[in-house]
Amino acid sequence: MTIPQENLIGVWAQLAIFISLLVLLPVLEYFFYRRKSGHKAKRWFNNISLIVTSTISAQLVFPFATVGLAMWTNAHGVGLFQYLSLSSGVKIILCLVLLDFAIYWQHRFFHIFPWLWRMHRVHHSDLEFDASLGVRFHPFEIVLSKAYKLGWIVLLGPHVMAVTLYECLLLSFSLMTHGNIRLPLKLDAMLRLVFVTPDFHRVHHSVHRVETNSNYGNILSLWDHLFGSYQAQPRDGHEAMQIGLHEFRTAPEQTLGALLIQPFRNVNTLPDDQHA
Repeated sequence: MTIPQENLIGVWAQLAIFISLLVLLPVLEYFFYRRKSGHKAKRWFNNISLIVTSTISAQLVFPFATVGLAMWTNAHGVGLFQYLSLSSGVKIILCLVLLDFAIYWQHRFFHIFPWLWRMHRVHHSDLEFDASLGVRFHPFEIVLSKAYKLGWIVLLGPHVMAVTLYECLLLSFSLMTHGNIRLPLKLDAMLRLVFVTPDFHRVHHSVHRVETNSNYGNILSLWDHLFGSYQAQPRDGHEAMQIGLHEFRTAPEQTLGALLIQPFRNVNTLPDDQHA
């Protein structure tokens, strides 16, 4: 079977971004760190192993890519954008915004519904905050995330370039906004008016559940402002705040095997701020 050129471009672009940022961000974290952190080697191995496992799982369940499905919707006239008389540029921008809106709500759903939270808490149970956390997701979450995105692609019928760009942006921002990087406060204040920054997103990984249930944005900060989930700063400060979940703080619970079985463990970590 011949793989469409657009699919290959998207795959190689994401791989190039993934490798480049995993090389660049640790260097920036070393020289411009926001918080002091412990040894990284084992954490990075576990987190990257988790995303490799998750990616393979998603590919096995849904062997076709989001870009491939976008090509199919365009070829068969499926989706909202097939019926709108707009220029390609406007369609691409509008698709990027709508896809980011969709992923904002996906993220929020993973906090609202207990069975989804069981999967997503693997991401939140990390005790450190750096670039590797941007790829620490359970295979079940990645599979559901891909299914959710595929559904939106069928609904929208987006331009193929929009899907390729959004997948690249989503990966880039996931790595960058989890970076342990200190931005000048004035620059952070300006950027967060539009985009998610590391300081903006770090609040979301606080042990205090009122903060965990805030700042869900992935690329655009707009959605948190619009839907009342914006939290400007952590109450304990960025340097002193505790990252992670109270229920998963021992070394054995941070191993790859423990992370894979964590969703099956009957541990109550639902947002109630009882430990605050």
